[in-house]
Amino acid sequence: MTTVNLNFPKPAKVFNKQIYDNLFDYDHFIEVWYGGASSGKSHGVVQKVVLKACRKWPYPRKILWLRKVDRTIKDSIFADVLDCLSTWRLLPLCKVNKSDRTINLPNGAVFLFKGMDDPEKIKSIKGLSDVVMEEASEFTLDDYTQLTLRLREPKHRQRQLFCMFNPVSKVNWTYKQWFAPDAEYDPSRVAVHHSTYKDNRFLDADNIATIENLKITNPAYYKIYTLGEFATLDKLVFPTFEKRRLRADSLNKFPSLFGLDFGYTNDPSVFIHVKADVKSKVLYVLEEYVKKGMLNDEIAQAIKSLGYAKEKITADAAEKKSIAEIKRNGIYRIRPAEKGPNSVVQGVNFLKEFKIVVDDRCVKTIEELENYTYKKDKATNEYTNEPVDSYNHCIDAIRYAVEEINGKGTVKGVISRNRLF
Repeated sequence: MTTVNLNFPKPAKVFNKQIYDNLFDYDHFIEVWYGGASSGKSHGVVQKVVLKACRKWPYPRKILWLRKVDRTIKDSIFADVLDCLSTWRLLPLCKVNKSDRTINLPNGAVFLFKGMDDPEKIKSIKGLSDVVMEEASEFTLDDYTQLTLRLREPKHRQRQLFCMFNPVSKVNWTYKQWFAPDAEYDPSRVAVHHSTYKDNRFLDADNIATIENLKITNPAYYKIYTLGEFATLDKLVFPTFEKRRLRADSLNKFPSLFGLDFGYTNDPSVFIHVKADVKSKVLYVLEEYVKKGMLNDEIAQAIKSLGYAKEKITADAAEKKSIAEIKRNGIYRIRPAEKGPNSVVQGVNFLKEFKIVVDDRCVKTIEELENYTYKKDKATNEYTNEPVDSYNHCIDAIRYAVEEINGKGTVKGVISRNRLF
């Protein structure tokens, strides 16, 4: 076992002030780090936990790093931890197993990276000293409760669970747990830290301008991603839906439908797989693939890796060049959606005819359904039947997917702006 010595001559150049002020505070069993986009909260927690693991303890730390969905780990928390170890010149001293996603530090500490798609697998992990929940709002309250029970190894001192997330809808369990008027927790056991982009001294001017510009371009996102506040519950487009684990083989009698919505820098690209029980009016959302910064060849490769290269896929008609490039990359049955006048409103109204059941691993779809709201008329303060253009990338992909059972985007009848469907 090798002792790890870290020396930061100028810590102000390494840490944001908020994380530095709490760097060696291990007295709270739960640490909640929430706030706006680019506030440095996730990066700071990674720094704190890596540094904690490098310190001298009676027993080496065994730390579990989590995302709700396993396949999102490689490009998120796993990459962030590797980057921190590399920046601190520790990576050459570590044993990294990328296939198992484990990292052994030279002092004997162990990092495990898992998805909580199957909570039962987590129960088999023994002897944990700390747990990190990245994007904690994507988990469930039961996931959180189970994880607190996993932190019971008596040999480890100052065991902790870290929760990092952007505030989303007030229906989310994180709001009810720590922020609702009737929320009750012991402040001696739970520390709550809020941050915004203003707390991140490492942001450049372009990033700051993008975040501040949301006040003009997207007021719904401005409150959450700029101010780091929970969204006020408004008139939800889909006020009820069901979340549960779905088995595709039990739904084989229903047709599979696939949709693709494009994004890049600020918005993600979304590939979605749904099944429709048209007779009983039930729509099952089985699988999602959501990621920012994807080029068209990468989207094509993702679809192939999911096993859907030969399926008929309906994509956003506004991206005809992207559709052509994806087709050239082997996804031959991709086609543009046949958008008609008011197709968004019509498509949403069509979806509202169905009971929507979402696999609990489709965390981004769930987040959107919990936040997708109707616009208000500024003159009358009444709701229109037009949704706000936020939290709709997965929902747009679902609209495209069901197009072939929905008259291919044509408007059915006249839609009144004065009532909701």
